[in-house]
Amino acid sequence: MGWLHVIEPGFLTTVQDLGRFGYAHIGISTGGAADPFSLRVGNRLVGNRDAAPALEMTLLGGRFRFEQETVFALTGADFGALVDGEAVTPWMAARAKDGAELALGRARGGARAYLCMAGGVEADEFLGSASTDLRSGFGGIEGRRLRRGDRLRLGEAARQPLRVDARPLRHYVGGARLRVTRGPQACVFAPDTLQRLFETTYTVRDDSDRHGLRLSGEPVPALREQLLTEGVSLGAVQVPPDGQPIILLVDQQTTGGYPKPVNVILADLPRAGQLAPRGKVSFVEVDIATAHAALREQEERLRAVLGGRA
Repeated sequence: MGWLHVIEPGFLTTVQDLGRFGYAHIGISTGGAADPFSLRVGNRLVGNRDAAPALEMTLLGGRFRFEQETVFALTGADFGALVDGEAVTPWMAARAKDGAELALGRARGGARAYLCMAGGVEADEFLGSASTDLRSGFGGIEGRRLRRGDRLRLGEAARQPLRVDARPLRHYVGGARLRVTRGPQACVFAPDTLQRLFETTYTVRDDSDRHGLRLSGEPVPALREQLLTEGVSLGAVQVPPDGQPIILLVDQQTTGGYPKPVNVILADLPRAGQLAPRGKVSFVEVDIATAHAALREQEERLRAVLGGRA
């Protein structure tokens, strides 16, 4: 049990866990960590359950003071973290003394970092999850981003931390190539137009966020621009009338009428969550069997390095 004092919150820091499931039919998205793989790794390193609430920092990290000796881990993108001026090795558990200050800079090699602390962050739950939904204003700390002066209460650690170097797992959240399967409206795109989607390297636009990655590049217009509204899956790539794709992330809308030619596979969603504005991304088509195999391989590697915790 302890406290974390927010000296500076950074650009966008929120409390996130693995999200709330089963409420899309009433318009509530899953939410949760944009890079859930990194969150799970960080939590296992410090002895938490996979879904324990942690801090998600975007593009620019914050500055924090530990008000009790605390075991913590930083995963996701490298933010050049320092504790009392000493470099912190990411993807490994570390121990901070009472009164130590953790300072993070700009993101390198990704968009988001996760600060996981033994015991997890005690935060407001809504529908079984402490994940912050900024648009709706629930979960986390009063449904908002962190502010200067916030004090976050930490819970009790469930297990002993792991003395494991998890850096070999970083490649699961890095890279600018996303594997996709055919989506429900692939048939409303001409074959040459759909091929163009796979041959183009897109740039992530500055107005991208946790709702979706807006891309800029060769347009891929559909033969029909508007369809009947239907449920939308996490990772769907939808194409509005301007032909510029949008990758839907964890805070996505739950219904939509734009055609969806492809869907990012589950194993590659952490990579999508780490794409930063002005970064590059391309798509490669795979079949369902390959998508399943990729997820199995990722989970087996996670267990091999960190054990079978949940």
